[in-house]
Amino acid sequence: MQIAQFLHTAILVTDLDKAEHFYGTVLGLPKVDRQLKFPGAWYQIGSNQIHLIVAPQVTPDHVDSGKWGRNPHLALSVMDLGQAKAQLEAAGCSIQTSSSGRAALFTQDPDGNIVELSQV
Repeated sequence: MQIAQFLHTAILVTDLDKAEHFYGTVLGLPKVDRQLKFPGAWYQIGSNQIHLIVAPQVTPDHVDSGKWGRNPHLALSVMDLGQAKAQLEAAGCSIQTSSSGRAALFTQDPDGNIVELSQV
């Protein structure tokens, strides 16, 4: 088997409106059209996508509540980490800086899914 490309990651959410606000407005990801019958939303990042799938319940798999980066998470790169931090704070999002000292921070979507933002 030869894997040719990474296509998407699927994230479970309970409230599509809140999730769309976080991914589309707070993070500023462009939404793309989807032709599926079940509730959800797709967002494009370069040649990859994030698929939000509505579930009746989401239980975040947090094994280390003190260091969010040591839990399952989605990692995205940003051009300006300071600007990203300011946008997250303005939106009332919780933030945790990387304990490694590198230019990165972690936040959570409304369902507790962890998102890492790293400076390019």
